[in-house]
Amino acid sequence: MAAITTENIRNIVLIGHTAAGKTTLAEAMLFKAGATNRLGSVNDGTSVLDFTDEEREKKSSYHSAIGYLTHAGAHINVIDTPGSGDFCGQAIAALAPVETAMVAISAADGIGVNTRRMLQRARDFGLPTMIVVTRIDAETAHLEELVGQIRESFGSECVPLNLPAGDAKAVVGCFPKGSGTPDFGELEDAYTAAIEAIVGADDDLMEKYLSGEASDDEIHAIAPKALIEGAITPILFVNSRNDVGIAELLQSIVDFAPNPIQGRRRTLRDGENEHELDPSGADFVAQVFKVMTDVKSNIKYSFLRVFSGVLDSATSMKSTGEGKALRPGQIQRLIGTDHTDIDRAVAGDLAAVSKLDLHIGDVLYSKQGGEIAMPKFPEPMFALALQSKARGDDDKIGVALKRFTDEDPCFKITRDPVMNELVINGVGDLHVRSILGRMAKHFKVEVDTKPPKIPYRETITGSAREIEYTHKKQTGGAGQFARVIINLLPAERGEGYEFVDKIFGGSIDQAFRPSVDKGIKAQMAKGVLAGYPVVDVKAELIDGKTHPVDSKDIAFQIAGRGVFRDAFMRSKPVLLEPIVNIEVTAPAEFVGDLQGDLASRRGRPQGQDMLPGNMAVLKAIVPLAEVADYHSRLSSITGGQGSYAMEFSHYEAVPGNIQQQIIDQAKKATDPRAAYAAQRRHPQGAAYEMSTEGGCICHYPPNRCNRHNPHY
Repeated sequence: MAAITTENIRNIVLIGHTAAGKTTLAEAMLFKAGATNRLGSVNDGTSVLDFTDEEREKKSSYHSAIGYLTHAGAHINVIDTPGSGDFCGQAIAALAPVETAMVAISAADGIGVNTRRMLQRARDFGLPTMIVVTRIDAETAHLEELVGQIRESFGSECVPLNLPAGDAKAVVGCFPKGSGTPDFGELEDAYTAAIEAIVGADDDLMEKYLSGEASDDEIHAIAPKALIEGAITPILFVNSRNDVGIAELLQSIVDFAPNPIQGRRRTLRDGENEHELDPSGADFVAQVFKVMTDVKSNIKYSFLRVFSGVLDSATSMKSTGEGKALRPGQIQRLIGTDHTDIDRAVAGDLAAVSKLDLHIGDVLYSKQGGEIAMPKFPEPMFALALQSKARGDDDKIGVALKRFTDEDPCFKITRDPVMNELVINGVGDLHVRSILGRMAKHFKVEVDTKPPKIPYRETITGSAREIEYTHKKQTGGAGQFARVIINLLPAERGEGYEFVDKIFGGSIDQAFRPSVDKGIKAQMAKGVLAGYPVVDVKAELIDGKTHPVDSKDIAFQIAGRGVFRDAFMRSKPVLLEPIVNIEVTAPAEFVGDLQGDLASRRGRPQGQDMLPGNMAVLKAIVPLAEVADYHSRLSSITGGQGSYAMEFSHYEAVPGNIQQQIIDQAKKATDPRAAYAAQRRHPQGAAYEMSTEGGCICHYPPNRCNRHNPHY
């Protein structure tokens, strides 16, 4: 094999909807080029790229996978990505190290919603795109109609470089022009359309072409420029399983896909300083775009894109945020999990290092560090609260969750000390359930899950003045005594809590005044109305009384808690709920149903935009409590074609009727009789519950009920 140089590298990522044939296409490319010795099959479970047990069982990609091959003197790195929107984090991260995005569209299924989404993400990140139509032999394929849909959805610059022929058993080239009769269209027209799209990227060549003086070699030479500038988005046709169009596809990658010198340059930012990374630069700079732990060996691999300099075993490098020097050790290339040791990786190449604690997005450098922008990831909004089923599993859960957050940029964990919950966030239900399944299988840890609590807050809208509370306790010996008087006032939203000492004189000893403040803070953390933290209040300590013997710190803390409770309930208390901004993206045909559904969730519309491909974006503000289960509802309305993103906006007062329901539920949850009732069963197995008045709600006679008859 010839030496790999920056000029002969091509970096490609395969993106598209689920079942678009990306993995099968990548397997066919590797096999055709001799990088693998057999054609792996997703259906048979022999794919080298879908290598996890979960992927082979489900026959679907859940992770990105890397392969490499050589064709016509070019070293081609190929990244296969998941097509499900639930696993989009892996696909989006794979945009970071490449120069070209190749969009797979199944001729059997047409343009999927995630196809549109990922193509737009690639373009937003500045990547040129190529389109591959797979499964061209499918009975349901309408190829000419599909080309029209592609051009309508993604632009008139989408032009075929070849066309199916012989009832989709072969392809005939449009540029360079082959011989034969295509299954649809005229070859001469397709040839002219391809050339005119390419020469449109160069004014001088356009003039030569119009005057009949441009050669095919000259046109070939500017093909990468035409792709980069968006003058052409090539369409190619393949049947991966039957080796139709694969060789032509590989040659088109060599001819059209830019190498790292021609492609989009990344920028290294260090504070306000920034500079463009030149592949010919001597200083080593690379970025981590994927992290994977081999479940068999437990070895952690970090995949790097080298942007400048050379990576070899002697390279001394540092990582973003780390001061100590790192050594890469052995450098490897991987096809799935099959790895090959290499001596070095030049600028533009993709390689893997092992046993280093690195994270997606980390920048590695020899002299000057900084940040290199990653594609924008969606905020994971599907949340579940976790609780271990077995005692002592908390440490195992922590280790497992750290691994998954390292590997997946769209999986996050939060620990809410106020709600006392461990919450995991993913893109969707499938995403989160997949991670929990892996945790159970590989870490032998099982958890109970439930929807996380909504982080309500409590505050006041009125004032209460001169509220007095006396704490007195006499139990023999030294007692406890504290009397405090406060004013409680509302603060502006977001101002928090303020304690003001307004005592003149010594009615309360100076040493005990901070104790009142401490007691108030403790009660605020516990809440008053429904057990949620209190925010945005101002407490003024105006008077009180101290006993020379019985007054002590704990007494004034207790008095502080008591006086705050009383004052709070006299100050027009309200519950606050979190309000989020939500953007829903879905086919335009579902707009009416989505608007009605959001309105039923107390949503307030904030606008609507139309996107290419007959897609719409609805914007609204809506209470978080109303969209906690929105993922499943959106999927139901749109048949899985919708997605949404949301972010916190502000807090608002809960409507009165809903507030009372929340308060009643909170009281029921903390009522010891209700907790006792939930644990006890009637002899016949039916659960019973107690009313708030203490009566028993059941249909059993008194002698058979454990409240009426203690024997039971």
